[in-house]
Amino acid sequence: MTQIQVRTLTKELFAPFGDVIALKDTADKIINQGMCGRHHDLAKLDFGPEGCAGISLFSATPRSLPYTLDMVERHPEGSQAFIPMSEHAFLVIVAEDLGGQPGVPQAFLTAPGQGINFHRNTWHGVLTPLSAPRLFAVVDRIGDSANLEEFWFDTPYEIVSD
Repeated sequence: MTQIQVRTLTKELFAPFGDVIALKDTADKIINQGMCGRHHDLAKLDFGPEGCAGISLFSATPRSLPYTLDMVERHPEGSQAFIPMSEHAFLVIVAEDLGGQPGVPQAFLTAPGQGINFHRNTWHGVLTPLSAPRLFAVVDRIGDSANLEEFWFDTPYEIVSD
């Protein structure tokens, strides 16, 4: 089984796959009588011509490392954002598209409080919290057409940390 080393999630490394949702160094605007900093427009949401934005809550079973990766998925009709509702880190797995199939996966560990937004059609692993609580707000496309494609690896990968 091929091992994939977990790396720290950064905006630069993750840019080909999506957006890192995190506070900026300084707020774009101070609102609410000076009591709140608005960090504006942190992800480019894309729901295609036939969809609309939906907000859902996901409660995922925590996993552990090493983690066996046997499947990735993508959403051809829209982007998908995972925003943790706690300060716990989670595992993010992505792969570039190679002619309709995923390439070698990459694995990232978020910092506490970071979320991510996968670009439309990005191969990615399932929601993978590493501890409880494991509640996430998810912003993605709601529509009538199919928006899920899965790819099962012939040989699984093992995701490991230092």
